[in-house]
Amino acid sequence: MEFIDYYKILELDRNATEDSIKKAYRKLARKHHPDLNPNDGAAKLKFQQINEANQVLSDPEKRKKYDMHGKDWKHADEFEKAGQQQRTSGSRRGESYSEHDFSDFFESMFGGEGRGQRAGGQVKYRGQDFNAELQLDLKDVYVTHKQTLTVNGKNIRLTIPAGVENGQTIKIPGHGSPGANGGPHGDLYISFSITNQTKFRREGNNLYTDVDLNLYTAVLGGDITIDTFDGQVKLAVKPGTQNGTKVKLKGKGFPAYKKEGEFGDLHVTYQLKLPTNLSEKEKQLFGELSKISENEK
Repeated sequence: MEFIDYYKILELDRNATEDSIKKAYRKLARKHHPDLNPNDGAAKLKFQQINEANQVLSDPEKRKKYDMHGKDWKHADEFEKAGQQQRTSGSRRGESYSEHDFSDFFESMFGGEGRGQRAGGQVKYRGQDFNAELQLDLKDVYVTHKQTLTVNGKNIRLTIPAGVENGQTIKIPGHGSPGANGGPHGDLYISFSITNQTKFRREGNNLYTDVDLNLYTAVLGGDITIDTFDGQVKLAVKPGTQNGTKVKLKGKGFPAYKKEGEFGDLHVTYQLKLPTNLSEKEKQLFGELSKISENEK
């Protein structure tokens, strides 16, 4: 197997932090994504290598094995187990082994120079998992929808349930790398990065928003129309409503993940807006109101 330098692919050194790995992956994945480079075979191959490098280096355990065993990192556990057994066996017989002896022993176990078969046949190894990130807007995950994701040159059509949260990861079984010697495929793990370009704040299944309320409606009461995530509704404002008053609209929040027909609530906070650029008549009327208020005290 040809050695692939995952650090070089992500343009990092071996002391790279988890955060720098994540940033490098996102930057390069966007640059070489097949959707942005149609009919570009080199970009397609580069994108595959970037995904492979990220799924190894972003996992601390896999990264440790890669740093120790290079191209054979996927068999690190077998190496350690076999080495322990060999050392134990050699100790019982009073034998000693050099690094070269262990190298030959591992090659005989894992296919070196055509000697990959054991007494019981070839060892099957599960394929490595793939990790991918899918960027969506909050509006995209308000309803269940289908989307096509390109991973390692393959188009995978996904059904994305409504209510998916930022940072959530889902597993697509069997869509990872092929196994060795007839072993099963790995899995595909998709992490969602959800941006929010709306005026609503999301916390779980609940939504929060601020609504401007003019002085006259706050004092006298009345009906106002506000935006919800899926349309407009009319609200009755009580007379004497104070700044910062909160109103809850039940069932007008975000859909619950994989719970058909279940929604959170929408929490509205009134922000009182005082009138500006008053006319002389308005100033006069406010003055009269002020005198009336003082006389009644």
